[in-house]
Amino acid sequence: MNIHEYQAKELFAKYNVPTLRGHIAFTPDEAVKAAQELGGNIWVVKAQIHAGGRGLGGGVKLARSSGEVREVAQQIIGMNLVTHQTGPEGKMVQKVYVEEGADIKKEYYLGILLDRALEMPIMMASTEGGMAIEDVAHNTPEKIIKVAIDPVTGFQGFHGRKLAFGLELPKEEVNTFIKFAAALYNVYMDYDSEMIEINPLVKTGDGRFLALDAKMGFDNNALYRQEHIHEMRDLSEEEPTEVEAGKSDLSYIKLDGNVGCMVNGAGLAMGTMDTINYEGGKPANFLDVGGSANATTVAKGFEIILKDPNVKAIFVNIFGGIVRCDRVANGIIEATKLTNVNVPVIVRLDGTNAIEAAEILRNAGIKNIIAATDLADGAKKAVAAAKGE
Repeated sequence: MNIHEYQAKELFAKYNVPTLRGHIAFTPDEAVKAAQELGGNIWVVKAQIHAGGRGLGGGVKLARSSGEVREVAQQIIGMNLVTHQTGPEGKMVQKVYVEEGADIKKEYYLGILLDRALEMPIMMASTEGGMAIEDVAHNTPEKIIKVAIDPVTGFQGFHGRKLAFGLELPKEEVNTFIKFAAALYNVYMDYDSEMIEINPLVKTGDGRFLALDAKMGFDNNALYRQEHIHEMRDLSEEEPTEVEAGKSDLSYIKLDGNVGCMVNGAGLAMGTMDTINYEGGKPANFLDVGGSANATTVAKGFEIILKDPNVKAIFVNIFGGIVRCDRVANGIIEATKLTNVNVPVIVRLDGTNAIEAAEILRNAGIKNIIAATDLADGAKKAVAAAKGE
């Protein structure tokens, strides 16, 4: 789960991670009021969407008067903001964050994420603040400083010093930076974060470090103990079909292909998608119906997959372990009665009672159900069906 910049900065404030003052606004009038309450003579109006690259897309603009604040807010609120992270479809901006200006002397990058190979958080810093960290990693990887932090010992001074020296900070600024980084690590750990990114982290003319931007993502599996974070969820920023699938305990992620996938088990689902790609097709989704698939879950899976108009065929790839293949076969037949499945459905069932399942599907007499002998055969047939072959 992700949250907005202004929400992340609310969490930062609780841990004394320095940020600029700002207010959220849903209308141009509210934006002007926010600027007046902040005072000063320069403000930044920022689109609030769950994506980076907002500035390059025209979603972050300076304003030097109340009139400019209103004008900029009118331009941004309601715009379809396209960035490298939204894809070409973009995202509709429903609110802006009005923030006071700052005396920026230098921009840096600072972030924390989980390194699954090392099984511990990694804190990263770079002198290339304001740039996409992916571009920095690709073009100048030597400019990214990384430290692994053992959760048992937590963030220590030597972690901060390695980052600070890598950023070539003057010695009088090292302790200030370490204090900032330590507070950020506490935010990361206490809220079960998966990722925190500050880009840019700025140093002001008077030597302070400020989080000029803030992105946070959280471990969904830990939200049960983070009620306050769960309340920050903005469903309007999420794919509607993914939200709907979650309500039915289905793990669904929409992709841009034309072969719908319905699989039990995340590993098998990934293998299925890879095989579809290998056969020259493109998966339209990741969908894990879990280990207890039945007629209801299968029907819901079909319903969600078919909401994507790009889907031209569906590949059902189930390995019967906890759930028997014959129950899945009956579930598929019942699902076709509950949902109008109007595309070819390629079915590969293997495992417990797979022979009985094949017989059930063969005798069902449903024309658009095509049996597959194994994963490769099923992927090949699904790709061919999606192409109309």
